[in-house]
Amino acid sequence: MPETEGPAPWEYSLHIPNDLRSVTVCRRTLRLVLTMHGLIGLVDTAELLATELVGNAVRHTDGPAALRVSWAPDTLRIGAWDANPEPPHPPRELTAITDLEDERGLALVAACAKQWGWQPLSRGGRRGNNVWCELGGAA
Repeated sequence: MPETEGPAPWEYSLHIPNDLRSVTVCRRTLRLVLTMHGLIGLVDTAELLATELVGNAVRHTDGPAALRVSWAPDTLRIGAWDANPEPPHPPRELTAITDLEDERGLALVAACAKQWGWQPLSRGGRRGNNVWCELGGAA
């Protein structure tokens, strides 16, 4: 019996204004993209992680932001770009910050993702960073 292949690699970017309503737009767009690619098993966790990443990008910067989502064999990568070149604060243990809403985002990401990180970005003289996380594929 031949092996079944998972979805082919793909990548999407959604550029958003600095507006908290953009978080909902990103979450709903991500749900649609994952559903269309047959990755419905990843939707709930991916929505949670994207909400935290994009929410941080919109709350803690003044400029535009973007949701970046890509699929490679068995790995979903979710990233949030923003115009702030500073690295994110490292997350604390999730159990230590249950009462601190401002610090829960990256702790949730670290707890739910296979891995996460950030990278500084520069394009056309504009600086910023991309905070990302990865989920294992349960297509």
